[in-house]
Amino acid sequence: MENSENEIETSLGWTFLTNHAHVLLCLGQSSGMRMRDIAEKVGITERAVQHIIADLVNAGYIDRVRDGRCNVYQLHLDKNLRHPIEAHRKIAGLLSFINNDFGDEIEDESSS
Repeated sequence: MENSENEIETSLGWTFLTNHAHVLLCLGQSSGMRMRDIAEKVGITERAVQHIIADLVNAGYIDRVRDGRCNVYQLHLDKNLRHPIEAHRKIAGLLSFINNDFGDEIEDESSS
């Protein structure tokens, strides 16, 4: 029997990125992604996604734009990350890093 990604993630107990980052990454991949789809992909409830999106809107990281009956989200890629350790980096850099836009040129230093 093959495990889904969410089952594997749940069994691990923690991840390196927060649910806020996961939601932001989903919106970066598809600005019109439904909350239900985000919730399924991230492995959280739709209500949790609603709270996270409200946090991201209130903090100025995204704007919610109505498109007919749907919401489309505009990401502010030039905003800095929040924690002091990564505050020198921008949202665009996080999306680029996770989406591997720079290729696989990072080498594992432990193998040297």
